[in-house]
Amino acid sequence: MFFPYFPQIPGSQSKRALPVYTSHSYLIFSACSNDSCEYLLSSGRFLGEKVWQPHSCMMHKYKISEAKNCLVDKHIAFIGDSRIRQLFYSFVKIINPQFKEEGNKVKLDFLWHPEVNGSMKQCIKVWTEDSIAKPHVIVAGAATWSIKIHNGSSEALSQYKMNITSIAPLLEKLAKTSDVYWVLQDPVYEDLLSENRKMITNEKIDAYNEAAVSILNSSTRNSKSNVKMFSVSKLIAQETIMESLDGLHLPESSRETTAMILMNVYCNKILKPVDGSCCQPRPPVTLIQKLAACFFTLSIIGYLIFYIIHRNAHRKNKPCTDLESGEEKKNIINTPVSSLEILLQSFCKLGLIMAYFYMCDRANLFMKENKFYTHSSFFIPIIYILVLGVFYNENTKETKVLNREQTDEWKGWMQLVILIYHISGASTFLPVYMHIRVLVAAYLFQTGYGHFSYFWIKGDFGIHRVCQVLFRLNFLVVVLCIVMDRPYQFYYFVPLVTVWFMVIYVTLALWPQIIQKKANGNCFWHFGLLLKLGFLLLFICFLAYSQGAFEKIFSLWPLSKCFELKGNVYEWWFRWRLDRYVVFHGMLFAFIYLALQKRQILSEGKGEPLFSNKISNFLLFISVVSFLTYSIWASSCKNKAECNELHPSVSVVQILAFILIRNIPGYARSVYSSFFAWFGKISLELFICQYHIWLAADTRGILVLIPGNPMLNIIVSTFIFVCVAHEISQITNDLAQIIIPKDNSSLLKRLACIAAFFCGLLILSSIQDKSKH
Repeated sequence: MFFPYFPQIPGSQSKRALPVYTSHSYLIFSACSNDSCEYLLSSGRFLGEKVWQPHSCMMHKYKISEAKNCLVDKHIAFIGDSRIRQLFYSFVKIINPQFKEEGNKVKLDFLWHPEVNGSMKQCIKVWTEDSIAKPHVIVAGAATWSIKIHNGSSEALSQYKMNITSIAPLLEKLAKTSDVYWVLQDPVYEDLLSENRKMITNEKIDAYNEAAVSILNSSTRNSKSNVKMFSVSKLIAQETIMESLDGLHLPESSRETTAMILMNVYCNKILKPVDGSCCQPRPPVTLIQKLAACFFTLSIIGYLIFYIIHRNAHRKNKPCTDLESGEEKKNIINTPVSSLEILLQSFCKLGLIMAYFYMCDRANLFMKENKFYTHSSFFIPIIYILVLGVFYNENTKETKVLNREQTDEWKGWMQLVILIYHISGASTFLPVYMHIRVLVAAYLFQTGYGHFSYFWIKGDFGIHRVCQVLFRLNFLVVVLCIVMDRPYQFYYFVPLVTVWFMVIYVTLALWPQIIQKKANGNCFWHFGLLLKLGFLLLFICFLAYSQGAFEKIFSLWPLSKCFELKGNVYEWWFRWRLDRYVVFHGMLFAFIYLALQKRQILSEGKGEPLFSNKISNFLLFISVVSFLTYSIWASSCKNKAECNELHPSVSVVQILAFILIRNIPGYARSVYSSFFAWFGKISLELFICQYHIWLAADTRGILVLIPGNPMLNIIVSTFIFVCVAHEISQITNDLAQIIIPKDNSSLLKRLACIAAFFCGLLILSSIQDKSKH
């Protein structure tokens, strides 16, 4: 994200060389009019050599199958000179790389009319007749031939104005039923022009473009012209015309960009791709979203009424002054905040936050831009936050392996790295992708380690514990599914940790329940627990290599409502399978560590190495070598699919290596970064919130609150994003205490209400699905 440099083209006027983008660069709410098509057709900038970024919206890169699906049974006509012919060929290439003009019922025509004259007028006039089938899309443009043939004379320009005036009403008539685009002339690179084209100057081209814009835009008296000006190719040409072979025609990459823009203009409103926000109307508000808006509105009103009543009562009970002593009589006692007030306040704040979520990613209020990866955009922020984290060192309260401060720190720096990975678009760089996969696996490793440790040590398999964990994991996602109209599986990480928590719970809670207190160092019970873990591993292997069985289980209603995405559970199977062993590895590591700790084999005192010096040094050496070996292997990956196949089995190597490096030296175990730990405490909220208020278009793009200043935009959007995530974490904790009480009878009643809520949600969802079909 940066301001491009637009070079001065020889022979052009400096003022005219400036892109249309600059005239709109400070319109913060540019998309309010829902006319992002205008910006797509007229403005933008290059993010790299060949990556075009339209102003205010995202451009989708269409695949052959998508393009054919959009244009099936459609007739697309190109009419004009050699430049239009090149655009035609580039457009055909999107649909069929073999340059077949007709295929899959898509009719594509190019009509050679290099001048705006009677011949072009007659061709257009035929289409205006009622008996003739009209093209669905018409792309027209011409001027350079007129300049060349008439040697750039002023009489030729006058004739051009007269001719385009005569065809303007015909184009306007066609534009009522078809999409009509008039392509303005691109600048030329005068130094490369042949002698017989030297009269084609940028000054002449600007004059012809001004004439076309003026006449076509004024073809209707009382309303805006339906003929769309395709002027964005001028901006593309200003950057790339120097690479032209003849100074007149654009290089192939630029023509492909122009053709892709044309595809986005027509197909985005039909196929509605997630990462193609240009030319897409705002999605309709669903019944569930309307009900959610009513609920949050009532919560806000309810809290305001409660606050006003409480404030007035407080004023009435304000301490009075004793006239004799001049001292205040403190006749009231501070009462604790009621559960109702906390509930209303939480939903009030949540309602305002959800309104911000909706405005950012559903209301077309703010701009969205495509991601563009560079090594510097990923590695520089990584180095910065790592250095920053080192400066906030504090002593840990305890020096045990993977103590609470250390796990929070681990979650924190991993989450920050993942956030930078997402916003920089680093998934396109395979070595970075493979290392990020390890970080995701490390989160799941901690899930296995943390929950196993809790159940093994505490032996608390009560329903209150289960409900507390499930509520904290899923509350925000359920709210977002309702407000943002997204399926549960869309936020894939939460379903993943939820299912694995339930797997851990069921594995340990099933008979015989084996816990540390019961085992008490007895090898028989330890063997029984290992047997349980062995059966769990077999079950994981069976599901991993039996896709049919996995899909049958999760395609059952109502599980299908939670785990289906785009009508099937393949995405869920892929996500689950990608890290299928790491939770088991976390559980096994917790068991081994706690067994060694119980037998007092480990030295966990402050400043003491975990083992004897020789063993500690040997394990540190092995860990460093293993860590680097995995990184070398991940960096040498050439094929994502092959590396993903190996990842579930080998990711644990780097995770265990990191744990040993971090915990074997006593001094390393005794300190932690409070900076990273703070982010670690809200890591789940950060991961979920980024979908809609930091990134955009469901993580495919970047949210732009402040256009024209990428650095300031990142600072402002990041500050709001982190504050919102922290606030949601507080709200979730407050609501968990109220909605999930410790008293079992009260909890069962709440669970019945929650079950009724989800039943109602399923019914409303079914009604919505039927109405859509």
